[in-house]
Amino acid sequence: MTDVQAPGYRPEEGAPVPSLPAPEPVPNIAAFLDERELCLAGDPRRRENYKRFLASSRRSEHADYMPPRLDIENVSRCNFRCGMCQVSDWPKGRRAADMDLDAFKRLIDSQWGLVEIKLQGMGEPTMQGDDYFAMIRYARERNIWVRTTTNASLLHLKDNYRKLVDSGVNEIQISIDGADKETFESVRAGGVFERVVDNCRLINAYCAEQGIERTKMWTVVQKANHHQLEDFVPLAARLGFTSMAFSTTMVDWGDPDWRRRNDAQTVDYMRLAEKADVMMRRGEELGVAVRFWSVTSKYSTAEPAKLCPWPFERGYVSSDLRIVPCCIIGNPETSDLGDANRLEEEWNGAAWREFRRAHLEGRIPAVCRSCYED
Repeated sequence: MTDVQAPGYRPEEGAPVPSLPAPEPVPNIAAFLDERELCLAGDPRRRENYKRFLASSRRSEHADYMPPRLDIENVSRCNFRCGMCQVSDWPKGRRAADMDLDAFKRLIDSQWGLVEIKLQGMGEPTMQGDDYFAMIRYARERNIWVRTTTNASLLHLKDNYRKLVDSGVNEIQISIDGADKETFESVRAGGVFERVVDNCRLINAYCAEQGIERTKMWTVVQKANHHQLEDFVPLAARLGFTSMAFSTTMVDWGDPDWRRRNDAQTVDYMRLAEKADVMMRRGEELGVAVRFWSVTSKYSTAEPAKLCPWPFERGYVSSDLRIVPCCIIGNPETSDLGDANRLEEEWNGAAWREFRRAHLEGRIPAVCRSCYED
């Protein structure tokens, strides 16, 4: 487990709830590690890069390795207007143009150190159509582990659920933030509960037909839905999920106003922890692995080991090919580290080195301060 969490698999930013089981890759850790070995075996440069990454302190303004993982946003537009998401503030729910397939291929080809990507950012990735599935296939042909997140609202269109599974994607996180129509639609504004439920059944039934596991139900616990904690596990079972995760992490997108807004909706993780045993036992009865994820402690400048790892090992590429520090910000208009077309140069360019230096010297950038202790 340790090998996967640091420096490996991170399902979302945050930290596992203490004493509770953290999310694991789908279908299991062994599959994740096997795929990583296949990826490393496919290119001597990639293996050497990964060795340098592991050997590094990952606490220097200059990195002598390329990032082994990236978050790549194929679209920055969404058909939902979720109350906890910055997309709800963007005109018509869109910030920039979609990333085109050729640009994605050039990015993947230039990043010979990659072993893992998350292909999704602020938008709903299936809105892009077939280019999205082609992106997954292109990465998977190189044995890069691909995780994605969807609101599941469009999976029924044009056999999208089949196309997504058949792309070879490794893990599909599906966001379900309400256990009934009223709660779901109050949180996931613009969504239709019945459609999402039907689409989850579609994709999970197709996975079962293929004899594979690819999906995980993901629930962000907040004031609007915390009264339904014990209802989510049986819902997951009815929809065909075998894995689900609860998170109490509500981020601020690097913006003080969003910090105030989402703090007002945040539920203390202890409310989750108090019911965890009941939820896990119910999950065992129903064949659903129940896991937990939450920020229970912040990063600190007190010692290098407690600094945020993102500046030293990962970046976020927006749909318009700008480099953003992390998925918690997810917007180059808030913080921009350079041109993703030149990511190999930008990785140790002036902006990224200064960003790392600021963390190392305790001068935490304003956009990062909410993730750090005061």
